[in-house]
Amino acid sequence: MKYLCLVYLDEQHPHGIDDRECKACSDGLHEGGHLVAAEALQSVHTATTVRVRNGKLAVTDGPFAETKEQLAGFYLVEARDLNEAIQLAARIPPARVGSVEVRPVRDLVV
Repeated sequence: MKYLCLVYLDEQHPHGIDDRECKACSDGLHEGGHLVAAEALQSVHTATTVRVRNGKLAVTDGPFAETKEQLAGFYLVEARDLNEAIQLAARIPPARVGSVEVRPVRDLVV
């Protein structure tokens, strides 16, 4: 089953997580057959939020909500179950200073 691990960090405070450490984590997950995809995101200041209400498009600079921690990146992993996905998420370096939200990917019903 696929799980999305959403990485959240506080952009206002240096978090000491080096890009090389995150790359090494991605490489390890890939070598273990768990990594589907992983990407880091640009700063929250580059975000654009899109909404359509009553057929009208509304575009806002920045994220949807003001929060202490912002979405910084993601890892899409393949795991047997939630417990294994949690163990994989615990290996993601930013989990030490921010948080990693683990969510199962839902198959679309068509």
